[in-house]
Amino acid sequence: MMTDLRKKIFSSLIRDIEDHGFDSLSFNEKTDLIRRLTSRVIDDERIILTDGERSELVSGMLNEILGLGPIQPLLEDPQVSEIMVNGSRNIFYEVNGKIKRSDLHFFDDEHLMRVIEKIILPLGLRVDGASPMADGRLPDGSRVNVILPPLCLNGPALTIRKFFLKSLSPADLMNIGSICKEALDIIRSHVIYKSNIIISGGASSGKTTLLNSISSFINDHERVITIEDSAELRLLSKHVISLESRPANVEDRGEVTIRDLVRNALRMRPDRLIIGEVRGGECLDLLQALNTGHKGSLATVHANSPGELIFRLETMALMSDVNLPSRAIRQQISTAIDLIVHLKRLNNGRRVVSEISEVSGMSGDDVNVEPIYTNAEIGYANPKIA
Repeated sequence: MMTDLRKKIFSSLIRDIEDHGFDSLSFNEKTDLIRRLTSRVIDDERIILTDGERSELVSGMLNEILGLGPIQPLLEDPQVSEIMVNGSRNIFYEVNGKIKRSDLHFFDDEHLMRVIEKIILPLGLRVDGASPMADGRLPDGSRVNVILPPLCLNGPALTIRKFFLKSLSPADLMNIGSICKEALDIIRSHVIYKSNIIISGGASSGKTTLLNSISSFINDHERVITIEDSAELRLLSKHVISLESRPANVEDRGEVTIRDLVRNALRMRPDRLIIGEVRGGECLDLLQALNTGHKGSLATVHANSPGELIFRLETMALMSDVNLPSRAIRQQISTAIDLIVHLKRLNNGRRVVSEISEVSGMSGDDVNVEPIYTNAEIGYANPKIA
């Protein structure tokens, strides 16, 4: 009954607010108007509601008109890190690394699409049958992704990864059990002495969080250039230039790739390069940069172990337009990368540094990856490659 009543009230409000010059009102005036109109519709329907139910309906209408509908409370909750909408009836969210299902839902797919358009239109994006996918960044830095049927069989899917203004310090990571003093001391010394570090791990394992945190070890006088697909880094160092790639426009023009930005960054006198995520042919440009004097650089890469990371780097380097034999690429990896910090997300949702390995040249055709720290709670993650 409540869902039907909410839908009826919402439809009535959409018709009525325009008669009151809604767009010209201040935020407080809009809020007061929505409260009055909602109460009027409830009274006209002569439905007996408790004070709690009435308050819930009013709050719901405020979220519908002024916010993003049923996901607005999740956006405002500082404990929620990610929101996942799988069609109109299923909303999930992540808190402290654990995914939970919300009791909230959209009325139908049309309702969900109205909210999606409300999110992406101000970003200059569009989604429809001809262009069923969109990826962008909200004004607060949160990342949003949309995919529509027929590509998504569940109905419209919306994912929002929230951006937190405050980065966790190394002390914060120790306090929540993500890293121990031994591992932190190793990383600190390598950052200070300008080792090239790759942070690896699976999806949502805390790679960006760790990268933000250890950036506090970078000397304030060093010029740091960050390169990302979607700006998520919030470094704790002082002298930072942030670069962000750009997709092609509707006329298929104007694209600026990560590779373009890496090449340009090398002309900007960087002391350190930081790539938010290496995922393609830019890997070869990064390796070449690291092998030509750009020490102290950091990057993240999706990989399930330090050993698998070597294969991932090799595969991504082969995606470039330069035709090199595999052994030549491995040779570049062995001399470009100094340290691998691997993270895991545990079953309880906690994200931890599970292993730290040094890259020490080659043995025959293989890159040497030697573990120097392992989290006793987890064990080794198959550090060597065959």
